Amino acid sequence: MLDLTHRRRRSYDHRLRDLVRRTGDRRIAARIGVPRSTARGWLEAARPVVSLDVLDRETVELQAEVMRLRQRISKLRALLRFLLALLRLSGFDLRRRRLDEDDKEAAVRAVDRAREHAPLSGLLRCLRMSPARYHAWQRRRTDCELADRSSCPKLSPEQLTFEEVHAIGDMVTSTEYRHVPTGRLAVLAQRLGRVHASATTWYRLVRKFRWRRPRVRVHPPKPKVGLRTDRPDAAWHVDMTVIRLLDGSRAFLHAVIDNFSRRILAWRVSNRFETINTVHILREALERRDGISDRPMVVVDAGVENVNSKVDELVDSGVIRRVIAQTEITFSNSMIESWFRSVKHQCLFLHTLDSAGTVRSLVEKYVFEHNARIPHSAFQGQTPDEVYFGTGDHVPEEIEASRRRARDARLAVNRAASCNACVRIERGLGVMTS
Repeated sequence: MLDLTHRRRRSYDHRLRDLVRRTGDRRIAARIGVPRSTARGWLEAARPVVSLDVLDRETVELQAEVMRLRQRISKLRALLRFLLALLRLSGFDLRRRRLDEDDKEAAVRAVDRAREHAPLSGLLRCLRMSPARYHAWQRRRTDCELADRSSCPKLSPEQLTFEEVHAIGDMVTSTEYRHVPTGRLAVLAQRLGRVHASATTWYRLVRKFRWRRPRVRVHPPKPKVGLRTDRPDAAWHVDMTVIRLLDGSRAFLHAVIDNFSRRILAWRVSNRFETINTVHILREALERRDGISDRPMVVVDAGVENVNSKVDELVDSGVIRRVIAQTEITFSNSMIESWFRSVKHQCLFLHTLDSAGTVRSLVEKYVFEHNARIPHSAFQGQTPDEVYFGTGDHVPEEIEASRRRARDARLAVNRAASCNACVRIERGLGVMTS
């Protein structure tokens, strides 16, 4: 049976080994089939040979020296294990610490000195430092006079040259190629023979140098501020939005919002599109006015849910005055559309919409939060209910006062904090003033 447990050891002529050592050329041995690792071992410095002359030293004396050396080795091994255990228990880890340049230099010097007696991988494991970080620190020790480069070109020969980076910047910021996406622009530069770099490199350089593509769109002029009233119930916004359910059916949300306070005055959710719902929410909003005789101006769009015979009858009765946005007035109906967007993305779309009843319960909760609890940024911290009923005039002053108190407390805490450097500076100032 063939024994595969023992590998046959190859032997070579000593004259070949001496020739490789004298010339220092490993290729001489490689040409005749000698492995490169074997030839590399021949070039290493010959290890010192320790011989024992029995005639010079007694056997008992040699045995005593061997015992003393074994005891010292056992003590050093125990001490090393103790130090490693102490490091692990203390949580010492260079991966979670930032060192200054002097500490980095000291760590690299210590590792270089210890490499004469221990392998680099073992030393880095003891320090809990990655090889990449060690080599990066070692490269920093080499002073490079190319101040315009982030890293030495010799140590990173694959990096782009200055001319290539400049060419990328010219193409990214040029109006000639502003219609070409950045990823395709990288391929176009390769076809033109200007820069051969990946699209990832282009994106990285665009972020690094904050280049901006010349793509400023020219927008048509439009009013920056929409319709704004000076009292509650002067103008309302009415509209309807569609909400898709999980089973493919739809629910319809009708709502009316006050222009002055952004308060939702009335709303209704149904599983069928019915134009009468607009009349229902308008009548509900009118019933909550507590006998105010002024006719509110109702801003609607030209949809069939807002312009129909039922709504026309309500308008003809004289309780409201209807105007169509972008037709009878230059303003849009964006206020109620903005609220529809908020209720969808901040509430409805975060839940499982399986029926119109679920939508109805969610809208009821969100309307209460919107009206009574969530402060509006346009009202300096007041809620729509407080603005509508006029009960929140004190809120801006209270918020400003609490903000000043919080700032004073923050300044006191930060000024009371001190470190050893602050103590030394204070002592130095005390000496100077005295």
